[in-house]
Amino acid sequence: MTTIIDFDAPYDGQVLKADHYVGRDSNRILYLHGAGGSTRRGHHMLRSALQERGLGSVCFDAIGHGETGGTFAQSSVASRTRQAQAVLAARPLPEPLVIVGSSMGAYNAIRLSRQHRVDALVLIVPGVYTPSAYEVPFGPEFSAIIRRDRSWADSDAWEILSRFEGRLLVIHAEHDATIPLELSERLVAAATSAQARQLHIVQGAAHNRLWSLLAETPSDFDAAVDLVAAMVNGGRQ
Repeated sequence: MTTIIDFDAPYDGQVLKADHYVGRDSNRILYLHGAGGSTRRGHHMLRSALQERGLGSVCFDAIGHGETGGTFAQSSVASRTRQAQAVLAARPLPEPLVIVGSSMGAYNAIRLSRQHRVDALVLIVPGVYTPSAYEVPFGPEFSAIIRRDRSWADSDAWEILSRFEGRLLVIHAEHDATIPLELSERLVAAATSAQARQLHIVQGAAHNRLWSLLAETPSDFDAAVDLVAAMVNGGRQ
């Protein structure tokens, strides 16, 4: 029997809608969704598969997304990091944490690794950002900054990851029109102090179609989930 517990997390006068996929063996995964139309419900496929392997996770709808609602202009990349902190305060997870970050959520995961004990980072189709965009509210100014050619190149993600001593898995979509392969490769290369680091490229996948594509071939899907589970479990599937 699988258990999913919905809960609320107060943040800056708003209420973040969140849930906990309760794991049989472990409950230390914080899962962060991406930007655009992404919501916590959109990541059910991977979270459910991890739950079946005994690995529980907490995820929330960031401001402007899903059941939390609100507008993107009320938030920023920095605010999303603070929202994650509010969720952890409302539903504390045992540390060291595992943080799974998808797209924009990958950068929040990296930033959070400086504030918590984290022994594994799983970054899926990861985006990273120039520090000058971090506190800028989502909107035209933010978009102008990140749309500059290679704006991500001066991100502080590289320096943060250089001091990360846990396990790092970066999952890249072969045909990602949003995230260049160079960025994913550089994330892995930056983690020079990591206990383990790996880049996994999903053949044929696009930025917004990775797990659903894998699911068309169950053996490929299971292999990818096992890769994530092994990273969570310190090399044990």
